[in-house]
Amino acid sequence: MAGSTYGTLFKITTWGESHGAAIGVVIDGCPAGLALCEKDIQVYLNRRKPGQSKFTTTRQESDHADILSGVFEGRTTGTPMSILIKNQDQRSRDYGKIKDCYRPGHADYTFDAKYGFRDYRGGGRSSGRETIGRVAAGAVASKLLGQLGIKLTSYTRSIGPITIPEEEYDFSCITENKLYMPNNAYAEKASAYLEECMKNKDSSGGTIECRITGVPAGIGEPVFNKLDASLARGIMSIGAVKGVEIGDGFLTAGALGSGNNDTFYSEDGHIYKRTNHSGGTLGGLSDGCPILIRAAIKPTPSIAREQETVTRDRENTSITVTGRHDPVIVPRAVVVVESMAALTLADLLIVNMSSRLENLKRFYAE
Repeated sequence: MAGSTYGTLFKITTWGESHGAAIGVVIDGCPAGLALCEKDIQVYLNRRKPGQSKFTTTRQESDHADILSGVFEGRTTGTPMSILIKNQDQRSRDYGKIKDCYRPGHADYTFDAKYGFRDYRGGGRSSGRETIGRVAAGAVASKLLGQLGIKLTSYTRSIGPITIPEEEYDFSCITENKLYMPNNAYAEKASAYLEECMKNKDSSGGTIECRITGVPAGIGEPVFNKLDASLARGIMSIGAVKGVEIGDGFLTAGALGSGNNDTFYSEDGHIYKRTNHSGGTLGGLSDGCPILIRAAIKPTPSIAREQETVTRDRENTSITVTGRHDPVIVPRAVVVVESMAALTLADLLIVNMSSRLENLKRFYAE
């Protein structure tokens, strides 16, 4: 199976299925000397694990991370790092009745079309549980970025029609509610909306924002590996994501150049922008301003309503999906979006080391 590896120099390969024995990731290219322990990774995994609230699946998983290699005496060794998370609460019997049907909104049909065979238990490799490896690796990337003064802040911007106006953001509230929204009052409104969705045997989508501060200007590779293009690619690779915006995103299509351009000014020998419509990138490179990414998350496709579908034998039928499923993916996906942003940025920062001769001379000559 191609496509399970991401990155150029800071590279990850994820492996495992939703109902297999375990899921994990191999990280290659992490510099030696980074202080790291399993607790650093566990903090991130706890943000995405199931069973956090009534709005997440009741599947009970500890999602405990075991570092198998690449760390010695509390520091990375520079060799490949393998992290394993065992599956503990699989209920494969929930899928026995629908194994020959194609669930609407899932990858059942397309996996069959590609491989002619699929693991029907929970979606196998296409399950959202695949993102555990991304988050474990993202924790390592975030620890590395923190050493460089770079901070990522991610949160739920909207759920269904409930959207928080930017002027009402309070980032201190993000961990005070189970939806990871930066406003507790809006989190209550969103919770009420989700209650209605559940009563109607339905699900909801939403949007996630990620803000990155402390990134120096000039990070990214022009043309095909632009910073914004790379961020979009990484985040779009998350199964539930259906769209990505950088900065003002699609609003720029209705803007005027005079209003969309971010003007510059100089102060104390430094260059600044008066606005940040571009979202922290210009020409595919970071411009020193906060990077703003927004991801659109689709509604959970597994719903308890009866839906039309077909069988593997091309017979028309109907299906009701049973089992344990999130009525909304957004809250648990917040840390997944953040992790893919961290992985992308860590890789581009390391690649950027070779952009100037003076960087190489400083590293090898001193």
